[in-house]
Amino acid sequence: MKRLLAALCLCSVAVVAHAEIMQRFGQFEIHYNAMTTDELLPEVARAYKIERSKTRGLLTMSVLKKNKVGVPSPVPARISVYATNLTLQLASVPMREIKEGTAIYYLGEFRVAPPDTLKFTATVEVPGELKQEMTFDQKFFK
Repeated sequence: MKRLLAALCLCSVAVVAHAEIMQRFGQFEIHYNAMTTDELLPEVARAYKIERSKTRGLLTMSVLKKNKVGVPSPVPARISVYATNLTLQLASVPMREIKEGTAIYYLGEFRVAPPDTLKFTATVEVPGELKQEMTFDQKFFK
């Protein structure tokens, strides 16, 4: 499964112009990416039970917390997300937690009708910490 995660991450990187998309909140880093599922390798989509389509989107998120020596490591979180398109239609993006070894990440699927730009609003809650809200936009092309 670690190879599948690496393939998923590589697919995510290939879709965006830069390798890492994240926001920092104190000692936390929240990494994220959104793409259409047709960009996934067939074996990755199969392994995670994701339908490959130009009209299906995949949101990936992970939450990292710096340890005592400053090295970020994954932490579990409760993540709720909704997306708004250019015509202001609102949709919830249910997120599911994936644990593989020490890795923890979250996947959410949604509908998209390219060309469109979706604005994602995510609320991230780490037990015992303040709740964080973040927003980001993602353009989807035909």
